[in-house]
Amino acid sequence: MAKTLSFLDKSFWITESDENPKHVACLQLLAIPKGAKSTEYVPQLFQEIRSFARATSPFNCAIKTVLGYPVGFAPVKKLNMDYHVQIHRVADITNREALDAFVARLHASRLDPDKPLWQYHFIFDDNSETFAIYARVHHMYGDGATLVRWFQAGYVSNSHETKFTPVWAVKRLRHKRRDSVSFYKRLVGVGYALKTALDLLIIFIRIFMKVLRVNPNYMPVPFTGTKTVLTGQVKAGRAVATMDLDFKRVKALARRTRSTANEVLLCAFDIGVHKLLQDHGQVFKKALFTNMPINLRKPGEKTTGNKIAIVPVELAHGENDPYLRLRQIVVNHRIVKNAAQHARPAAFSGYTIAIQSLALVFEWLRLSSVVKPIANILISNVPGPKDTRYLKDAELLACYPISTMTPGGGVNITLMTYAGTANVGLVCCNKNIESLQPLARYVKEAFDMLEASVDDPRLNIDDIGEQIDTVPVSIVSDH
Repeated sequence: MAKTLSFLDKSFWITESDENPKHVACLQLLAIPKGAKSTEYVPQLFQEIRSFARATSPFNCAIKTVLGYPVGFAPVKKLNMDYHVQIHRVADITNREALDAFVARLHASRLDPDKPLWQYHFIFDDNSETFAIYARVHHMYGDGATLVRWFQAGYVSNSHETKFTPVWAVKRLRHKRRDSVSFYKRLVGVGYALKTALDLLIIFIRIFMKVLRVNPNYMPVPFTGTKTVLTGQVKAGRAVATMDLDFKRVKALARRTRSTANEVLLCAFDIGVHKLLQDHGQVFKKALFTNMPINLRKPGEKTTGNKIAIVPVELAHGENDPYLRLRQIVVNHRIVKNAAQHARPAAFSGYTIAIQSLALVFEWLRLSSVVKPIANILISNVPGPKDTRYLKDAELLACYPISTMTPGGGVNITLMTYAGTANVGLVCCNKNIESLQPLARYVKEAFDMLEASVDDPRLNIDDIGEQIDTVPVSIVSDH
């Protein structure tokens, strides 16, 4: 892993607090091999995995700081495996709501900043044929694409393969040292930097033109989102829910509606969040916004760290027909995609850094409840393994990503596709929302109705708390 840290990497450390830890995690459900007992198999696997006490970078590194400012990674002499790998016995691992609540308590705590920033928690009961692993790592280590690639390296595709290596002990190729840069390449680099600066200036000009209502068809203006019970200053405590969607159905619906899988999911999540907020008495005069992560890596690029842009996308408003709401989202999503395609990746990344840095400053100053949020939701889609994977001889049944909270709050929805299923993890601050289980139910209902509405235009969503301003009657006679 590179020894240097990007500004985005450092921001996750600088703004971290006990109220808003900056780690990302996943809840893995695994099947106990046939004939094995949970009370024997899981503790034995736990002891075996904990014996891998030598880690590779970055899992053997703590953060090196100067006066509290992060400057790089520093290898530790020895890992404290009692801290990094732990085991928990619960009453019933098959009780998903109780398991989600248990994971929420683990997710709410902060990783020890003086140790390498990762943990593995084994969770099991006395009788079930499944067990769980809650794994978390600090967001400084990498973004979703990086972490999924590491995760896949720690699993095997054959249950009969007896040799295995946990993710923290997997050897990774070191990056080659960069050759000295010639004068010509430096000149080209300067030219690229100037063009990037021009692209960034154009982005801000077009945003300003939208503020003036001269250029309405552009990306949403930052910090114009709607305040809800989910937004504001992030406090201690988390609510977590997990759910599954048949990703084959999602892709089939996307083909039928000439949209993308992401756009179909955005529509279902948007309807679900509206229904959840309506339960809390919220009424909306305009569309909600989602923060959309965009992977800025080139095809085949395997760099580590964080290389993403996160920009707001307007969702749907004013339509009760789920299909028409989808068409609104398609248009709004493609406005942002078009803006990204017409700017250099570095410029779009710079725009992300500018607006997200301001959001981080508001969070640090505890002003997130005063200003409007950039967005109400963060929705991220990470492609995972297409075939069945195993941790030694235990089959991986599902893997639910559980992310960190963005400045300004909201609900973070992350899904990972695995063997044809979308495993979805939902997380929010629980200062006003005790449970996200209703949201998981509403999203499933919304997807089913969206799918059915393509063939049956009579299907409409019940009132979801949207207020449409009435159009005044024209004083001009129609006769």
